[in-house]
Amino acid sequence: MGAEPTAGLEERVAELERRVAGLEADRRAAGDGAHRPHGHEGHTSVVRAAAFAPGGGTLASAGNDGTVRLWDPGSGEQVAILDGRAGRVRTIAYAPDGSRLASGSDDGKVRLWDPSSGRQTAILEGHAGRLRAVAYSPDSSLLASAGGDGKVRLWDAVSGRQTATIEGHRGRVRAVAFAPGGDLLASAGGDGTVRLWDVASAQQTAILEGHTSWVRAVAFAPDGTVLASAGDDATVRLWDVASAQQTAILEAHADWVSAVAFSPDRQTLASAGEDKTVRLWDHASGLQTAILAAHTDSVWGLAFSPDGARLASAGEDTTVRLWDPATGQLERTLGRGQAF
Repeated sequence: MGAEPTAGLEERVAELERRVAGLEADRRAAGDGAHRPHGHEGHTSVVRAAAFAPGGGTLASAGNDGTVRLWDPGSGEQVAILDGRAGRVRTIAYAPDGSRLASGSDDGKVRLWDPSSGRQTAILEGHAGRLRAVAYSPDSSLLASAGGDGKVRLWDAVSGRQTATIEGHRGRVRAVAFAPGGDLLASAGGDGTVRLWDVASAQQTAILEGHTSWVRAVAFAPDGTVLASAGDDATVRLWDVASAQQTAILEAHADWVSAVAFSPDRQTLASAGEDKTVRLWDHASGLQTAILAAHTDSVWGLAFSPDGARLASAGEDTTVRLWDPATGQLERTLGRGQAF
């Protein structure tokens, strides 16, 4: 594994983030903070994440304007704006049973929402730094969160009680994902490693080393046998979960890769990043099958619809784009695309 990013680099990145956060806070303070009318206007700043509801009828997006927005992916209509007044929202996740939507913000708090009403139902506090990732267990009973304090925290998703604190990474934790069986959790971060944890005991079971810089994203294949990871070394790496061995390196992106997602049928792996593209890969062969190019800036988030018929990408250009992964065609753009 390559050298861990230096403290000086971490400090410079933190300072830049503080400056950007200050500018965004000033911009938000200048507005009235009112709930905006529904329509197609969309986010006013970088979109960090996207997630489909379990039924596929709603798409959630979140970003630097501090809001979570709900969309009808069929019509492109914005149906709700969830605003916790918490600074940048970097991560969102639907509970698999559809009962809740979780968001993680720069204030270090996890917010739980009732997707049907748009009402905030709980705030989970414990992290000391910015939230980078949230993920629900397959049975919706647990929620994992991770961020700038280098810790992964597990929560009872119903009561909101913290059940475990997982420590092992050096530096920020940027991604978490539950395996389909729910017994394994993957995390990744600024130390360049991917780590596997036994959920019941909160003990580390493996360290996956291969990336030469920060790891920004992880995703399990639907059958749980393969884990994909991606990061600042411009690679996507595939790992055999049972043996914890690297099985492939997918190289095509021109710069860091910020998101990976498997299609529900496992046949396709999507990746996206700084080079403004979404790339599709045949999972079995590792061959690139398509380049989806419409974003005008970095792409931060990816999500397949439950039926695999749509792929959503979230970008720095303030838009969410909906694609047909079978044809590679852009179906719809959600938002105005006016970068902040």
